[in-house]
Parts: sequence; structure tokens; C-alpha cells
Amino acid sequence: MKTFQTSDDSVVVVIGSGAGGGTLANELSQRGINLVCLEAGRRLAPEEVVNDEAVMAERLTWGDTRIGSGIALKQFPVWTCKTVGGTTMHWTASCPRMQEHEFRARSTYGEIADTSLVDWPISLQDLEPYYDSAEDKMGVTGTHGIARLPGNNNYKVLESGARAVGYSAIDTNNVAINSATRDGRTSCQQLGFCTSGCVVHAKWSTLYTEISKAETTDHFELRPECMAEQITLDKEGRVASVTYRDKQGQTVTQQARMVCVAGNAVETTRILLNSHSKRFPAGLANSSGQVGRNYMRHFALPVIGIMPGPVNMHRGTHQAGIVKDERHHDPQRGFNGGFLFLTVPFTPEIVAKVVLQDLWGERLAGVMQQYSHMAAMLLHGEDMPQESNRITLHPTQLDQNGLPVPIIHYESHPNTEAMKAFAAQRGRAIYAALGAKEVFAVPDVFPATHNMGVARMGTDPARSVCNSWGQTHDIENLFVSDGSLFPTVGCENPTLTIVALVLRQADYIEQQLKKGLI
Repeated sequence: MKTFQTSDDSVVVVIGSGAGGGTLANELSQRGINLVCLEAGRRLAPEEVVNDEAVMAERLTWGDTRIGSGIALKQFPVWTCKTVGGTTMHWTASCPRMQEHEFRARSTYGEIADTSLVDWPISLQDLEPYYDSAEDKMGVTGTHGIARLPGNNNYKVLESGARAVGYSAIDTNNVAINSATRDGRTSCQQLGFCTSGCVVHAKWSTLYTEISKAETTDHFELRPECMAEQITLDKEGRVASVTYRDKQGQTVTQQARMVCVAGNAVETTRILLNSHSKRFPAGLANSSGQVGRNYMRHFALPVIGIMPGPVNMHRGTHQAGIVKDERHHDPQRGFNGGFLFLTVPFTPEIVAKVVLQDLWGERLAGVMQQYSHMAAMLLHGEDMPQESNRITLHPTQLDQNGLPVPIIHYESHPNTEAMKAFAAQRGRAIYAALGAKEVFAVPDVFPATHNMGVARMGTDPARSVCNSWGQTHDIENLFVSDGSLFPTVGCENPTLTIVALVLRQADYIEQQLKKGLI
């Protein structure tokens, strides 16, 4: 792996090594562009990835202090990863594409009170070639001739119940998990530990794919355990360097030709707001006041059914099961936008402590004794952007790195509440149709995992942070390269769209660099 001098101002600095940062870093390195990738977490050795969810949760989770406000969980409002590969180490690899109408949310839904609803500055047609490239790169099943994964028992219950209530758009999902050996990675072994890092590397994670490939070039340097603190400017107002704290706790400054921020929504917001200056007193690239605003997340509604016979939901691929019948827009249901049903297993600990947290004693014990008979799904749907849902920095409280602690404020919009109520009723009906003894549906019990929207793209610099390429309106050599770019979120898992956006961004950056415009 190449090593660059901190005084080398010809390098591109990418902050973050997850779906956005890791993919962009590899794309630019493969094109001969010198690049330093800063990752706050450490790099796990192969033997440190194990089939133990409790162990891996400790090794992967970003545990630094964050404060939840509103209905966000107070002590743990978001779940992201602090490790090389970012949250692609923990994700379920579900890869549905966003739908055409979701790129035109404002035009489709009309004016909705108490929202900052807009259309995307790009269309589905603009992104389709990059969706194609992303699916091929990631090995997404059900696309480009790649066989789908088989359905486990949890899927078979979901499919049977969904068909019983009249649904038909049902399959084992488009997932970035190999159904056969591909791209140097083996096929899924149905081990049931998808969110624990995938010991066999069947799941696409940037640690195993993009980062490893970038390291085969002579243009890439990964610096793990390096926490970015500030981005600094030169006299002309262009990005000049990134200051970070290395694994020894020393403050280091890396000069840069340009910087791409891909820290997931919370950390992308924090570094931009923390990089305030006389030129940008409210935070870097924040002349619009929109950095940190319009924070969105998909609601996560678990539904668990106690079925008549054994299911053993923990066996097999986590989200190889999806029902898409409710993801369309139909305001006659009482809300705008749509939602998805996805299979997901829950460990006994999560079922007892989180999903069924209101039960206790003999009642809880009686339910938990039926764990082998449980089937489970997770429903998530479109969230409306609201300027008041935002990420800010605590005025006095600092974390162990000396950085201001992020505050994540979130309140659910009435549209989301109406959607959740409808979704819960439909989820219950699926299991009831198969004779479930009991069905549990408990909203707002999980920290947010799909975090988006805090540096939205748009054509109006007064109402957005970035243009359609993720280039900040205020600073031409500063980019945002993660889900923070989303103007609206649709109902689909965001990772495929993030990868598609950064593939498009990589083309643009390469062109701009060749023209000497950055």
C-alpha cells in the first residue's frame, strides 16, 4: 500500500470507508488518482470476525457518546459502525432500487404541511446506469442474471401469509450476498450471522471488496483509527487540509487537493459544523443553514408472530425475503408514500429486552419459551423531511476525542404515524392469516440505522448544501459522498442508492480533475 506525505497537497482525502467513502476511494484510486482514506475505527483482522452477534456488536458499533432528542432514543439514537468498512459490515445487504415517483416526491405528493418536501435534482433515468453498475459491482441477486438466494423458513411464513391476505409482489429480495462464488468471494452458507460481518465474505462489505481492491493500486492509503476533526480552508476559501487525531492520539494535518466527506449522517454533520471559521461561522459549506437539517430515517417496525409450528427464524440469510405490494403511492390509504415488509430474525436477547420490553415475569418467560416458533419481519417506510429534525453539536459537552457531542433531534411526522399504524395492521394480518397464536408489533424501539438527508442535494444554494453531483455549493473542492445527500428517502434501504450516487460522483470528479477545475 502506498504511503503519502502529510504535506502532499495533490491527494484527495476521503473521510469514511463505508458504502460511500470506501466505494468512492476505490473508484478514484483505480483511475490513478492519489487518495488518502481516513477511517475513525480500526481494521478487523479476518479472525476477529466471528459468528457471535454480541461479540460483533461490540467490535463494530460506534459507541461514542451521542444524545437523542424528541422521540429519538436518548442514549443511543442511531446505530452506525466504527470500523473499516463502516456500516457495510453490519448491514443486511438488502438492495432494492428507489422508484421513479420517489425522486419526484414534491411533485407527486403535493404540498404537505410541516415538511420541507422537494424533488431530487436528478431523476431515476439519470441514476439507472449507475444502479446497473452498482448492482454488478456488489453482486446483487435477482439482477444481471445473478440467481436469487433460497428462502428460509422465516421467508416461507412471510410468503404464505402475504399471499393469504392478497399480496403478490413477493420474492427473496435483491441482496448483495453471493448466491454463487463471484468476484473472488464465496457463496452464502446460510449461517444466519449477516449483521455480524459475514465470516465467509459472501456479503458485499467495503472491507472485503473496495478497500482491498484499492490497496492493489499504487494510489491509495488507508489510515484506520484516525478521527477527522476539522477541514480547513486556504486564503481563497478552498479546502486545503484535514486535521485528524491518529491512533496514538496525536493531532495530524493532511494537506489535500480536495476532500470528500462520507461519515454517515451524524459524523458528516459533525465535521462540517465543527469546521467553522470566519468565512463560515455556522459551519463549513453552510451558508444556507441547511447542514444538519432535514434529518430523515426510515421507521423500523418489528412484527413478531408466534406460529403454530417451529420456524427457527435465526437460520438462513436475514433479509432474503421481501413483500413490495405496499411500496407504491396511494393517498387513499391515509398517507403519502409507501413501505416494505422484510424478513429479519431477532436474537432472544433483542426479543426480550427490546421488542417485548413491556412484558416481564411469567408473561415474558412464557412468550420466550416459544422462541423457536417465532416468525419475524421488519417494516420500514418513507419519512418526510422536516427542517426541525436535525443534528446539532452540544455547546459544552465533549467526547473522548475532544469533539462536541452530536445531538440528534427527531420527531415523527403525522404522515409517518399514519403509515406506521396501517403497516402494523397489515403486518399483523399476515401472521394472523396463518393462525398465529399471538402477534406483537412495537414501533420506535430501535435506534435509527438508515440515517439520511443532512446535506441535501438541490439546485437552489439557499435551500440545499450540494449540487446534483454532491459538490458543495459553497466550496468547489469539497464533496459529500454518503446518504446525507438524499433530499427525500423513499422507502427502500439506502445503501444501493448511496453506491450508485458515488459511482456517478466518481465520474464527475475524474472529469473535473482532468479539466483542472478542482
